[in-house]
Amino acid sequence: MSAAIGRVVRLRTAPVKGLSLLDRESLEIGPQGVPNDRRFFLLGPDGQHRSGMAHGPLVRILPHYDPLTEQLALTFPDGTHVTGGARATGQPIEVPWSGGRPLLARPVEGFDEALSAYVGMPIRLLRADPGSRPSSAHVTILSVASVEAVERAAGLPEGVDDRRFRMLVTIDGVAAYAEDSWVGQEVAVGSAVVRVDIEAARCATTTRDPATGLRDLDMLRILADVRGVSARKTVDLGVYCDVVAPGRVAIGDEVRPLEAEAAV
Repeated sequence: MSAAIGRVVRLRTAPVKGLSLLDRESLEIGPQGVPNDRRFFLLGPDGQHRSGMAHGPLVRILPHYDPLTEQLALTFPDGTHVTGGARATGQPIEVPWSGGRPLLARPVEGFDEALSAYVGMPIRLLRADPGSRPSSAHVTILSVASVEAVERAAGLPEGVDDRRFRMLVTIDGVAAYAEDSWVGQEVAVGSAVVRVDIEAARCATTTRDPATGLRDLDMLRILADVRGVSARKTVDLGVYCDVVAPGRVAIGDEVRPLEAEAAV
């Protein structure tokens, strides 16, 4: 396989932002990414978004969303199941979001009591309105080699569980940090095409064990030591992408930069 071409080895989504990731065999990528990825999110009593960055053990809640029946189910670590309708109600709420743009969302009834008890503060479950998506990018890509390069350079005694980076697409078969070289290019991901816009700036969520949500590794310091700090004053790993052409992606599909292909 060409050093510029990888294959999809993992696909992961999170119907509720900040909760457990779900492994997928295939996905349909729409104009704004996977339609039901990060469809729901949590709101704190101060009107700000709440996620695993502040409440790490949220990753221990397993979500399941069925868009056909509009049912959402949450399974808590103690085995408690909360199931109900996932349709939003009421008037839209403007939630402050990164970049100064507000996110429009509406409440989903029936889950707040259980979530509030688990987090230890009043929490509301919201559903993002169409066109509003609580995510940093439509598609995110990270290579296995990049994670392994960080492990080696930092001298970590154990492998890093790449779930802590919460990426949509994980690929293998390319060199470490190869995805960084794709910035500004169009890349085929299965039958979809994305434009790689920028390196993925990492946040404090990466310092938490993706299985427990507890802080266990100063990943931000590690990335700063291994890769340095960008001109944006961020520490980066992986890339953020926009969708050029929707399509299907599945485990085993090729991921290849189109400019490199056209130059052959």
